[in-house]
Amino acid sequence: MTPALLSLSALLAASVLAAPAAGAAPHDARPAGVPAGWERVAGDDLTHITGASDRPQSLPGAARSAAAPADESGPVAIKSVRNGKFTAAEVNYPAPNTGALRARSAQVGGAWESFAFEWDEASDTYAIKSLANNRYVAVEKNFTGQAQNTLRARSTTAGGWERFEVYHNEDLNLYALRSTLNNLFVAMENSYTGSLQYTLRARSADVTGSWEQFDLYNIVG
Repeated sequence: MTPALLSLSALLAASVLAAPAAGAAPHDARPAGVPAGWERVAGDDLTHITGASDRPQSLPGAARSAAAPADESGPVAIKSVRNGKFTAAEVNYPAPNTGALRARSAQVGGAWESFAFEWDEASDTYAIKSLANNRYVAVEKNFTGQAQNTLRARSTTAGGWERFEVYHNEDLNLYALRSTLNNLFVAMENSYTGSLQYTLRARSADVTGSWEQFDLYNIVG
């Protein structure tokens, strides 16, 4: 049975994200590289989105959204705006790319495309856990070449390599992910070929376009 999905961005008009929340970063405190129009999403903000219950949105294939309460821990699906595909954790890839995140699925079929967003109040950041292997997503800063800064679900705990800021653009109703390890935004490598095609990498200094833009869906059922 294909899980139903609830578009988080489609619910913003009914959520507290329609106005800056107390936990969101104000404009005058925007970090370098964060463009105007993108506001920080705190834990309570994401709870309000996933807990909202109106404006369901239809999705490709057999999947259709349905509203149901949830919290910020997920499960959540991550859809690339660049190619319209959902992100999967490649848990069957051989080392060193085991657990690489790639936007390659037409719809959410199960745990491969399911993630938990876990809020940490001490650092004001999220850790992202793949539900395919119960590993946290890390940024591979020490990798070289095209694999440098690849996102991989490979960590049993969440430290500096596994911390992300989530930003929302109210006008676009889209999200961006920023690694606190290298202070770069996550991009989807649409032009890559081979096994790393569509891989997610923390490599952009700014949100320049659809490469760095994502939609988030609450998975229901």
